[in-house]
Amino acid sequence: MHIARTGLGVVAATAVAALAVTALGTAAPAAVPHTLAVPAVAGHTLVHGVSSPLTSEQCQAKWHINCYTPLQYRTAYDLNALYRKGVTGKGRTIVIVDSYGSPTVQHDLDVYSKQFGLPSTKVKVVKWGHVPAFDPKNSDMTGWAGETTLDVEMAHAVAPAAKIVVVETAVSETEGTTGLPEMMDAEKYMIDHGVGDVISQSFGATENTFPGFDRGDFSSIKKLRYAFQDANRKHVTVLAASGDGGATDLKLDGKTYYGKRVNSWPSSDPLVTSIGGTQLHLNDKGDRVKPDSVYNDYGSGGGGQSHVFNRPSFQNGVKGKVGTRRGTPDISMTAAVNGGAWIYSSYDPTAVGWDVSGGTSEATPLFAGIVALADQAGGHRVGNIQQALYGLYAHHAKANGVVDVNDGTNNSYQGVTGYKAVNGYDLATGVGTVDALKFVPALAKASRHG
Repeated sequence: MHIARTGLGVVAATAVAALAVTALGTAAPAAVPHTLAVPAVAGHTLVHGVSSPLTSEQCQAKWHINCYTPLQYRTAYDLNALYRKGVTGKGRTIVIVDSYGSPTVQHDLDVYSKQFGLPSTKVKVVKWGHVPAFDPKNSDMTGWAGETTLDVEMAHAVAPAAKIVVVETAVSETEGTTGLPEMMDAEKYMIDHGVGDVISQSFGATENTFPGFDRGDFSSIKKLRYAFQDANRKHVTVLAASGDGGATDLKLDGKTYYGKRVNSWPSSDPLVTSIGGTQLHLNDKGDRVKPDSVYNDYGSGGGGQSHVFNRPSFQNGVKGKVGTRRGTPDISMTAAVNGGAWIYSSYDPTAVGWDVSGGTSEATPLFAGIVALADQAGGHRVGNIQQALYGLYAHHAKANGVVDVNDGTNNSYQGVTGYKAVNGYDLATGVGTVDALKFVPALAKASRHG
């Protein structure tokens, strides 16, 4: 799985891969895919352990990037008017699934919230399996701890009153688990017990790395879909990061990229809403100084055609772009490192403080916050949003808060030609991004069940 997170701390795109892949490549029990699962994170060493957040001007001077606060994001996505109406995610729960988790997640969220004048919230931690004691010298664990921190702080930034549940899964070579079946088991348990309204997954595994793929046997992926099928029945929204490898992605070694277009699961699953990445261009207040572009710096927004799943009916209206296959992403949020988010963490005693993170691992929990707002606004779970999302895009997109990203930038990466952001749906940003003030009530209205 690739963690879809991009933290600042790398100065070369190749370093992203090294971090994003440390997580799960362990031996698998019989009949379980031996597929590497890593967090979708990029750029996580450029800015590290800063004592307090800097302005974008200071970030430009030091690291040649823009760095943004949640207050700027709130302005950019038109969230403040919703908060004034009392739409804050209250009464709704976001479930975040990560290996290992972070031992300091509550403390770090409290510090983060205080810094930006946000109310904090209680993070409920569920340990799934025998989660080993946290070791800050273990790069697998710190990689996932960084992902967990990013996920929690971004979800909270958008839906400040929503409850957050972090499910920590145990990944241990001695137990012979790959992580994906464990994660799906944990998600199914949460769904069956009514724990969450929306599940945020900032990880993925390249479809081509699953056993049988080369023979056209996709059963190893399809056997893992049970949690999503369950979520679909119970009206729980499931999101997944589209990845940070543009139109390609990582091989099983977790270091090298395919030299052709590939896609990743669970983002490619039609039961999952795939979240792509954009780059925001903001002033200090959070107003746009130019339109959003495609995330393509220390990683690149994942997108393209699935090689496993056929085009689902909700994409029939964009068949000219996706062809006969399932296309990703569905919708996008900010993910570029140049324009990344300030994050506070203390899980690593050698690097306590603030850093800047991005990646589709950032975009996914941001959108999970949007879903929690829609759940509250409508007084019901929006559930599987695919039909509603593409309906809002097809009919009066602008009035419904679906904002096209069409500036001509692309998600080409690692020498593999990607897709351009053009008018309408594209395989770089999906239907585009959101104006939350319009999108949240429109999604709530379009998602009524029965």
